[in-house]
Amino acid sequence: MPKACDHDHHPQLDPIDVVDRRGFLKKTAFAAAAAGGAALASPATAQSDPYADPAEPALPASDVEVTLANTALVVTDPQIDFLSPDGVAWGVVGASVERHNTVANIGRLLKSAKARGMTVAISPHFYFPTDHGWRFSGPLEKLMHALGMFDRKGPLTTEGFEGSGADFMPEYKQYILDGKTIIASPHKIYGPEANDLNLQLRKARIDKVILAGMSANLCVQAHLHELLEMGYEVAVVRDATAGAMLPEGDGYLAAIINFRYIANALWTTDEAVRRIEASV
Repeated sequence: MPKACDHDHHPQLDPIDVVDRRGFLKKTAFAAAAAGGAALASPATAQSDPYADPAEPALPASDVEVTLANTALVVTDPQIDFLSPDGVAWGVVGASVERHNTVANIGRLLKSAKARGMTVAISPHFYFPTDHGWRFSGPLEKLMHALGMFDRKGPLTTEGFEGSGADFMPEYKQYILDGKTIIASPHKIYGPEANDLNLQLRKARIDKVILAGMSANLCVQAHLHELLEMGYEVAVVRDATAGAMLPEGDGYLAAIINFRYIANALWTTDEAVRRIEASV
């Protein structure tokens, strides 16, 4: 597992106890639960399933037609630090990951896309030692750096990568490391503006994306925004993602609302798999 960063070497980070990384995250998650889930208590969400779609939506329906030649499955951050109990973020995302069966659902998408011969692209999140020299950061960036999340020893070495928090989930490696999957250069904050995902997709003549991965209101939503701005049609798979639950709010709830507003389509994994398998 990647080691927590030494605060003394990174004075830009706010003080945080990184000795017990998972313990810190678990305590914040429990604090959110103890607060009564205020973010979920509004009349609009006071139902048995706070993530259920409205019975009478106001926005017009839209959809994406999956065509094998020009549609890609794009998965953001399918990595141990987000999706495994061994990952440093599990204390705040684990409950959401388990609720939505996210790990298995991402696996189903990968398996289906590979079986059909669909283009698959991974947009990973890696941090190298030089990234810890940044002189300003947002709250989540500070937390990720402090926890050593997605840390690698350098851009030109895989030393210590295997099995670390930055590594891909073991059950996905048969699909990701098959020599055919596009593994984009790392995105550094949330969106794909700083990596080569768009170039890789355009070179494959892709203009439609089925989007899944971690985490819902951060990298998935940021990728959705940027891909839409660059002219792609994007369908988000709602149960192949998950979000953090903190006193600041439920990340998955924030994301699912915005997905309804802006995605070209919002599907379950069952629906996405059905469409992938039926694509021509």
